[in-house]
This record gives sequence, structure tokens and C-alpha cells, in this order.
Amino acid sequence: MASIKLAYLGGGSSRAAGTMASFIHHGAEFEGSEVVLIDQRPDELEVVRTLAEKMARNEGVDLKVTATTDQRAGLEGVDAVLTSFRPGDFAMRLQDELIPMRHGVIGQETQGPGGFMMSLRSIQVFQGLIADLDAVAPGARIFNYTNPVNIVSQAVEDHTDTPIWSMCEGPMTFWQPILETAGLDPARAEVIMAGVNHNCWSTTHTYDGEDLMPLLEQGWEKVRDDLTVPVWERRMLHLAVAMQSIPADYFKYYYFGEEFFREQQANRLTRAGVILSHVDDYWAHYREQAASDRPRLDPERSRGGIHELELAIDVMSAFYNDAPARLPVNLRNTGGALPGFDEDTVVEMWCDVDGSGVHPIEQRPLPHAVRGITQQLAEYQRLAAIAAWDGSRADAVRALAAHPFVPTLAVAEELYDDLAHANAAYLPDRLLR
Repeated sequence: MASIKLAYLGGGSSRAAGTMASFIHHGAEFEGSEVVLIDQRPDELEVVRTLAEKMARNEGVDLKVTATTDQRAGLEGVDAVLTSFRPGDFAMRLQDELIPMRHGVIGQETQGPGGFMMSLRSIQVFQGLIADLDAVAPGARIFNYTNPVNIVSQAVEDHTDTPIWSMCEGPMTFWQPILETAGLDPARAEVIMAGVNHNCWSTTHTYDGEDLMPLLEQGWEKVRDDLTVPVWERRMLHLAVAMQSIPADYFKYYYFGEEFFREQQANRLTRAGVILSHVDDYWAHYREQAASDRPRLDPERSRGGIHELELAIDVMSAFYNDAPARLPVNLRNTGGALPGFDEDTVVEMWCDVDGSGVHPIEQRPLPHAVRGITQQLAEYQRLAAIAAWDGSRADAVRALAAHPFVPTLAVAEELYDDLAHANAAYLPDRLLR
């Protein structure tokens, strides 16, 4: 099995304990490896390191776990870097959600102006990371989970030679609740989704080998007026039937935007507010377990559960162990693997992963009914990557104006300036002028 040195950037985050539990669950695939936890928070790093060390020992996994706040030192000689971090933490995510709402625009973590600001913050960190890798681990590969993964990957692909593969479970999970709402068994279906991250659609959808769409239509007729079925479950089934393609959950913000915005305004807390109300309990649980001889993470008290970032670990295992697996990956659309998108655009698609790399399976084009909005989001992705890497305020405004959430140039300009002011501590001067 593969023995690698892996740096985990974000190793002191609230997701890190669950990520290490996931890595240890796959421990037999990485016998003799070392994981270096890297973060700016020494106390949280030590909690995660202690948890991971004890869990590995109790599971009989040969894994060395170290921790450091010195990024360059932690990256020395690594084979791989797992990136999952949130510059500005949940406090800035809260602003990403609240500030757009003041301008009449949906505030969301990865979509629209909120996601754009997260990309600006994240890519500043990636520039420092890549400079450090060039100095101390030039052959390392990045396995990325930092959002928005598509914009991060686009910027790194466009401006560096550092290999990066980004992951998200969406293509594996978006479609299952829609089938369940229609009264169908996901285990009997084959659904292949593609597009850009968080904005993919089904290009193959069968049930017991037959076209799935007639069955979804029948399911929709049964639940369309059934108020016992939650409203957003009905909305997403309706969208799948209307577009004749199963959507990523995030398309509710685009096709039912006014309804979602009104609901967002009416809520006492945004999503970030809800998470912030639980963060202290996450860390109380982690500290309790770190103090025990046999730590056990409770999924209800762990951020994201106890098998976090498992898709990235699956991709790592398939690659470093040359153990072929079919998995969804975000990568450059080399050779036009996904028809309808430029070859240098980062797209999300199912791939065969083995020791030689990641290879897209044969892709069907997106249906015309949904291709246009996805292409628009791909073009916004490219503009956002330009602004984040070395662009100016003008580049940032152009990117925002290209996003479907933003109705006018005036809103793009005013909203960007408001967001940039709130993010001043995380942005370079070129984006503040």
C-alpha cells in the first residue's frame, strides 16, 4: 500500500477531526504514511493531532501525525497536499450571506457574490501555498476541497504548473433525494452528472435500464399538491421534470430565486449563523474525546459528520495505490471531454482514476435546455479566477456582473465595494482600489 507524506492545510478546522477519522478508516491503504496538520490555530491543531494519533493507535493503523503552524516547514518534502480551509472562518461566511441580501441578491457560500468573495480569500492563500510548494516540495500534487472548488482549480490551472484535482460529492448525491421524492429506489438507478462544480446536470439517467424521466413525471404528479412533502423537495423534482435532466441542488437558487430569497430574508439566522451556533459544541466534543484513551466521534456533534473529505481520500488511494476507481473530479476539460465547454475550462465529470492519473469517461453533452445557464456559470468561473489571481476591482466587477444572481452593473459595482470593504483584511490592495 502507498506510504506517502501528506500535508493537510486546514488541519485545525472544525472539519478536520472527521477528515482524520475518514483517513484512518482507510488506514490500510496508506500504511506507514505521515500526515502533517497545518493551520494557524495551535490549540485546535493539538486537539486534532491528539485525536488522530489516538484513533490511529486504537485502530492499529501505522500512521504518523504531526502538526505545525509553520506552513513552509510543514510542506517540506510532501507528496500530496489536502486543502480544506476557510479564510475568515464562519464570521466572513456570515458576511458573504448577509451583505448581498442588503442589495436584494441571494447570499450563499459558493454561489453568486458570497461564493465570489470566498474565492478571492481562498486564492490568496493558494498563491502562498504554491510558492511554498515550489520551494520545498515541487513535485507535490494538490487534492482540493476548498470552496468554491471550481474557481480555485481554474485559477491554479490557468496560472501555475502545480497539478490540482478538486473534489465534491455532489454528482454522487444530488440525484438521490429527487428519486426518493418521486417514490423511487436510488439503488435501481444509474445517474451520471456533469457540468461545473455545484452546477451539474444529469446526462445519463436510467432506472432498471430504462429512461428514468417518465417515472419522475409520474412521481411529480403524485406529490405536486401534497403539502406533506417538503416544499424544496417538490421544487427540485419539478425542476428535473421540467428540464428533463436531474439538477444539482444549487439550481434552486437560479430557478426559484425569488422564492428562496424571500425565505432567506424571513429566517432568523442564515446558514452560517446556524453553523456558528454549533461550533463551540463541536470543539467541546473534540476536546472531551481527545482527553479519553479511546476517542469516539459522535456524528451529531462533529462538523459534517465523521467521514469528511472521503472522496478526496478515495481519489488519493486510487492514484497512489494504482487501484482503479470511477469517481467524480473537477479538472481541465482537456480534449473537449465534456462537449460544449472550452478545453481550458475546469469542469466536473466522472473519471477513471488510477496510477497514471485521472481520465474522463466518455461524456454526453448537457441537454440544450440546461446547457446555456451552465455555460454562463462556466464563463463567470473564468472571470472570477482572473480577478482573484492578479485582477483589479474592474475585473472583480466584471465577474460579478456576469453572474446570473446580479441584475445590473450598478448592483455589481455597489455590491462589490460593500463586500470588499468587509473583506479588506483578506484581500490585496489591487482588489480594494
